[in-house]
Amino acid sequence: MKRMTQPVIVTAVFRIRPESREAVVAAFEPALTAVHEEPGCELYAMHEAADGSFVMIEKWESEALLDAHGSSPAVAALVGEIKDHLTAEVSVLRMTALPMGSPGKGAL
Repeated sequence: MKRMTQPVIVTAVFRIRPESREAVVAAFEPALTAVHEEPGCELYAMHEAADGSFVMIEKWESEALLDAHGSSPAVAALVGEIKDHLTAEVSVLRMTALPMGSPGKGAL
C-alpha cells in the first residue's frame, strides 16, 4: 500500500527594519503571486505582527515540493530584494499537523 504524504506547514518570520516596511511589502507582492503558481503550494499567506515583523504561513503538499520551492526563482528574487532590509536571519519552522477537534478547524 502506497503511503500518502502529509502536507507540511511552515512559518517563516521576517524581522525587518521599521523604515523598510513599504519596500518589503512591495517585494512580497510579486513573490506571492509567483509562489501561488508553484506545484504543491496550498497556502502562502503573509501576515504582519504587532512587533512589525512579517510572518508567512505556508502549506505545501509534500516535503519534496517545499524543498523545490526553496530553490525557486521567486524565492531567489525575493531574497535579493529584501536581504538588506532584514535585521535577523529569516526564522523558518516546518511542522506537520496533529488534527484534533472539528475537521475543518483542527488543522490547516
